[in-house]
Amino acid sequence: MSDMQDTMLLGFEGIKKTILHGGTGEIPKCISGSKVTFHFRTQLCDDERTVIDDSKVVGTPMEIVIGNMFKMDIWETLLSSMRIGEVAEFWCDIIHTGIYPLVSKSMRRIAEGKDPVDWHIHTCGMANMFAYHSLGYDDLDELMKEPKPLYFVLELLRVQKPSEYNRETWAMNDEERLKVVPVLHGQGNKLYKQGNYQEATQKYKEAIICIKNVQTKEKAWEVQWLKLEKMANTITLNYCQCLLRTEEYYEVIEHTTDIINQHPGDMKAFFLRGKAHAEVWNEAEARQDFSRVLDLDPGMKKVVKRELALLNMRMEEKNQEDKNKYRGMF
Repeated sequence: MSDMQDTMLLGFEGIKKTILHGGTGEIPKCISGSKVTFHFRTQLCDDERTVIDDSKVVGTPMEIVIGNMFKMDIWETLLSSMRIGEVAEFWCDIIHTGIYPLVSKSMRRIAEGKDPVDWHIHTCGMANMFAYHSLGYDDLDELMKEPKPLYFVLELLRVQKPSEYNRETWAMNDEERLKVVPVLHGQGNKLYKQGNYQEATQKYKEAIICIKNVQTKEKAWEVQWLKLEKMANTITLNYCQCLLRTEEYYEVIEHTTDIINQHPGDMKAFFLRGKAHAEVWNEAEARQDFSRVLDLDPGMKKVVKRELALLNMRMEEKNQEDKNKYRGMF
């Protein structure tokens, strides 16, 4: 550790900074939209200084876009006090570290090549994540239950102005995200009509992730949150239509059930779930869903009649097949 005069308090409550290795040049201006690339190591304040996360071990540095309401806002503050090449250690009190386990979870999922938002499990935003019993990592669950001060060791690698790099969807701010949603939605619909179901699912999924990203910052069940929820549900149901075409029936049942649990008046969700149940020979469930469709919209009578006729046919075929199978056995 270097001596005390390196320690700056940054003028922020609950942060102490110690420079471990000086950087070069002026402190770069981190304007809104700048992309900041850095390595980080997160450690507990125990005797062992237990490491929780280390981007060097993962092998790729972290990138954030300033002003992007990145969940770990405090990192923006810390990084904007650094020079290029500087390595500094920041002690941060619990007011700044409470959200860290959630951020760490998304980063670990990305490192494992998984979907960071995992949106089909948590379709109900932040509120539920706090109530949710496990983040899937023991050390993070521990921190979630009992937040602690943390050390962040940061190494600033580069700062790029908004014009100097390609902005992908994750690097957009909320306003841009919401503007891109109808575009992705439209592209998805067009691809669906052309029969490109694989590509359509990608567009729908990207649109949903954009919405969910913005939605986590709204208060659950308030006007803006509900507007976003409605948008997300509409696109999720389009996504389910694609999944029916690609025969991902169980995934359809999962997504539609999520929507029905939150919004039991969604006719289209019942209709698509009924179709998925019919495809996997869940006869009772399919009939129940189709009868809910008629309760919610009697105008669907003709369509439902056709689906039930298909269901009867499918069940007869299956029974015949089963009979033949057993006949062969005896």
